[in-house]
Amino acid sequence: MDIAVILFAFFGGLGLFLYGIKAMSDGLQTVAGDRLRVILEKGTSTPLRGALTGALVTALIQSSSGTTVIAIGLVNAGLLTLRQAIGVIMGANVGTTITAYLIGFNLKDYALPIIAIGVFLIFFAKNKKVNYIGQVIFGFGLLFYGMDIMGQGMQPLRSSPIFYNLMLNVENNAFLGVAIGAVFTGIVQSSSATIGILQGLANQHLVSISQAVPMLFGMNIGTCMTALLASIGTTVAARRAALSHLFFNVIGTVIFLPLFIIGVLPIIVELFTNAIFFVLPGVQGNWDTINPMMKIAQYHGVFNILNTIILIPFVAILATVVSKLIPAKEDEIDLSPHYLEPRLLNNLPVALANAKHELVRMGNIAFEVLQNSVEFFSTREEENRTKAKLNEELVDKLKVDIESYVVRAISGKNLTDVLSKKSHTILHAIVDIERVGDHSENIVELAEYAQAHKLSFSEQAM
Repeated sequence: MDIAVILFAFFGGLGLFLYGIKAMSDGLQTVAGDRLRVILEKGTSTPLRGALTGALVTALIQSSSGTTVIAIGLVNAGLLTLRQAIGVIMGANVGTTITAYLIGFNLKDYALPIIAIGVFLIFFAKNKKVNYIGQVIFGFGLLFYGMDIMGQGMQPLRSSPIFYNLMLNVENNAFLGVAIGAVFTGIVQSSSATIGILQGLANQHLVSISQAVPMLFGMNIGTCMTALLASIGTTVAARRAALSHLFFNVIGTVIFLPLFIIGVLPIIVELFTNAIFFVLPGVQGNWDTINPMMKIAQYHGVFNILNTIILIPFVAILATVVSKLIPAKEDEIDLSPHYLEPRLLNNLPVALANAKHELVRMGNIAFEVLQNSVEFFSTREEENRTKAKLNEELVDKLKVDIESYVVRAISGKNLTDVLSKKSHTILHAIVDIERVGDHSENIVELAEYAQAHKLSFSEQAM
């Protein structure tokens, strides 16, 4: 067994696979634009509607982290409650299973023609939206091409005693499988990638379903690591949402792993699969006829759907628990931006929408500074002076943050007239709002001067 050949094929195929997912996700997000945020704002009146909306948005953009990030931003702005965001996150888990189902169709024989169609639309279509649709098609084809290369590279593992013994241990100890799946996904930072690898191993008959499912549960836990790491040093709302995502998947594993071990979950998944074939007209098949990749996709889908159905009535309890574990500090002013998510910089319409919402937040804070300054001028209350100074510092910081974010978002991109106008409007507005903060600071300084020199003002002057 040539280790170099295995490694080159595996990591080369993995690279193509990951880039395919990214190209598909970026293209879909660009086509959808700011409508994603609007859908999330309006479709989350209840946790159930939030879950359905989260599933729909994630299925459209093929990025559960993207959906989660937008939801967290809306929580920070007060446009979504934590309970609504938890519903969206649950739905995002369901929506992200679409990738596994796409892989399950095993379209590797059509990968190159699909790539060719995508490239043609990218380079020869004159409409930008069609270019992005071509990017989606290109990524879709590249996903299967990368899977095929990975599969070919993994074939020699059949003769590896080390790999055989590892899989034997996983079959005998389901908790080991969960740990392997969680750690591997935590390292790779993409559950779609690791589940795709698992499907590739199953397709090569290197992993049985009984070995794959515990690892699948672990991969659902490991995918929370991305949000947890990203939430370090961020707002309380972001940390609460990330923790609720972890709780959701850990609780699901605690429920469904024993059901899998005692043989109940396999019966449920098989019945679910056979029911699909029964409902679909003109489609013949059953659990025994589908390929191993689709079987893993079915377990992935059933796990997340049932987990959401079971836990969605307890969203309020989950929100209460994470709020107590991560309490808010009442006297602390949060100096971090709420909307400026770096992972969405490639999606220009959404990035500018984020900057606009941060701009509105900056304007509201500047208005508070002005109110506190005027109150201090009138009453000389120390609390008003402290709030005015702290919030003015926040206004100055947000000016720099928003300006930097917008410049990074538009840098190196061909802007439409609408996006160009929007970006310039934001950049001009932050300067004007920052001036309001500066003038408010001047009012505080004048009041301090008057206080120090015991100057008084007439009622008419006040």
